[in-house]
Amino acid sequence: MNDKLPTASDRRRATSHAQRFSAVLFDLDGTLLDTLTDLANAMNRTLEAMGFPPHPVEAYKYFVGDGVENEAKRALPKDKLGPDTILECVELARAEYARCWHENTRPYHDIGELLTALIERDIIMTILSNKPDHFVKLMVEKLLPDRQFEIVRGAIDGVPIKPDPAAALAIAKQLNIPPKNFLYLGDTNTDMKTAVNSEMYPVGATWGFRTADELTQNGAKTLIHHPTALLNIVDAS
Repeated sequence: MNDKLPTASDRRRATSHAQRFSAVLFDLDGTLLDTLTDLANAMNRTLEAMGFPPHPVEAYKYFVGDGVENEAKRALPKDKLGPDTILECVELARAEYARCWHENTRPYHDIGELLTALIERDIIMTILSNKPDHFVKLMVEKLLPDRQFEIVRGAIDGVPIKPDPAAALAIAKQLNIPPKNFLYLGDTNTDMKTAVNSEMYPVGATWGFRTADELTQNGAKTLIHHPTALLNIVDAS
């Protein structure tokens, strides 16, 4: 006789066959967490330390999302994009962000309500970010505790970052859930391309860093304007 009790994951997988969407893959910055001010402050302090002008916080909506190296290339003066300068900027910005990341960053309004409701519906929740892996795990531990994410993953050496589908597909494979059964919620063109490339269902979050037009043009099949609106898609599946 097998007296082993089913785990939460077992229960979620058992119910997943009855609905189209049994899992959600979340982006982090601009989707679950409002990180913009701390990201901008870290890079602006870096630029000033290097003798370059800073940018308005709003400009970072278009600088971030594709890893810190791409952020540095977008923030540095166009005539200062030599490899040594980019490397120095990246290293300084990482160190500065490690000091200040928690000063203003918070979950978006009603993210907690959304996550609780997904747990109640036995939906498996995962996170994929282009931030370094150890940093993503730290931020989730501190700002989204006790939320039962099955996998929390950031950028890992040797694995291409989003919009390459490799990491998203690895998450689906690890959970033994077909990509088509994932909702992918993100706020940038990078996220929508990742969802399309991995054959997940792309949902655009309009409260994040980019516009509704950008999300739609890059593959979003549905736009939502409030976190809990994701539940309508889950419940309809």
